[in-house]
Amino acid sequence: MNSTTAPPVAVPTPPLPHPDDEDHDLEEASGISDRDATREARDQVVGQRPGTLVISPRALRPRLFLYSYDEQHMLEEEYDTYDELMRYFRAHPEQRHWIDVRGYGNLHLMEQLMADFDIHPLQMEDVLGDYQRAKVELFDENRLFLVSRMTEFTDSRDIDDDQLSIFTGTNYVLTFQDDYEDCLESVRQRLRSGFSSIRRRPPLYLAYALTDVVLDHYYPTMAAIGDYIETLEDRILADRPSRRLLSRILQVKKDIVRFRRLVYPEREKIAEVLRMPDEVVPEEMKVFFRDCYDHAIQAMDLAESYRESVSSLVDLYMSNQSNRMNEVMKVLTIISSIFIPLSFVVGLYGMNFQRDGPNGRINYLNMPELYSPIGYPVLLVVLLLIVIGQLVYFYRKGWLSDK
Repeated sequence: MNSTTAPPVAVPTPPLPHPDDEDHDLEEASGISDRDATREARDQVVGQRPGTLVISPRALRPRLFLYSYDEQHMLEEEYDTYDELMRYFRAHPEQRHWIDVRGYGNLHLMEQLMADFDIHPLQMEDVLGDYQRAKVELFDENRLFLVSRMTEFTDSRDIDDDQLSIFTGTNYVLTFQDDYEDCLESVRQRLRSGFSSIRRRPPLYLAYALTDVVLDHYYPTMAAIGDYIETLEDRILADRPSRRLLSRILQVKKDIVRFRRLVYPEREKIAEVLRMPDEVVPEEMKVFFRDCYDHAIQAMDLAESYRESVSSLVDLYMSNQSNRMNEVMKVLTIISSIFIPLSFVVGLYGMNFQRDGPNGRINYLNMPELYSPIGYPVLLVVLLLIVIGQLVYFYRKGWLSDK
């Protein structure tokens, strides 16, 4: 048994990448590997019996944490073996416990947890699948099974989301997640504090606190996306926007749509909790879940707002590119307009008329200035005057001005 007392850890602000960072190309974004992993996990269970537990080959070795607390005392331990953890858990039924399992890479351990805490195989399948949408289920003895999605805007310009599975009991809360790092450190700090309301309330309040911090973590994620959208807008209005700027805008648009798909079920989950009878969720607890519901609504509003902003960003990009194309076409048109009369004049003088008539005389009516000794300079002056006249005309029309 290893005793761990973690120091206070502040939740970091999601990093804001620069759109021109060549070291983080879109083709190498971590979201692509995440989608491949999810697709692989789904392919592994296609056609299998419902409730079959499948461990992903990428799953981390499980780490077992136990937070046992009451109003006066709080014990935080990381256990090397599951038997040690269960011995302490069963020996202290008077305390409330948070069993935090991080990592799924041990099928035997998952089966032991399923048996000891009376978890249905279909529920454990949802836990290990790690792509379940946010939801809540009520099962025997008024226990709840809640699923939330923890999000973060990574430095690869992608939304990384991890599943948090929560089981409630009479004196415990059991959580599962596939990664060692999460956004729940603030809840752990509250437990370590002697003045935390979590230590004075039933385990369902801890489940609420975990759900609430997941929802609160949506806001820095959306703030990072909002800052990135502003950066992309500045790049669009720059003199020479990046060629890959449009693909990055579309990538952010996909991330926002994906974020909305994560938040919408969260709102429905909390609404279902609020509809449960009082013997399952007491009225004094529904007050806190209503606050969670408000946070979910605000996150939805932010997602909708950013989705409209990104759509406007695409329109701005296309309009900007169209304006640049129009500028190029205007320059080419002016150049063509200048050379059209010049080409006509030199083409006219380039016609091969006969210089002498059949009787040996000179054809003076053949072309003007053809026999003049200053004919060539005169023609050049005429061509120059034509160019100057056209430029003056274009300037007065405003075609040569940026205004």
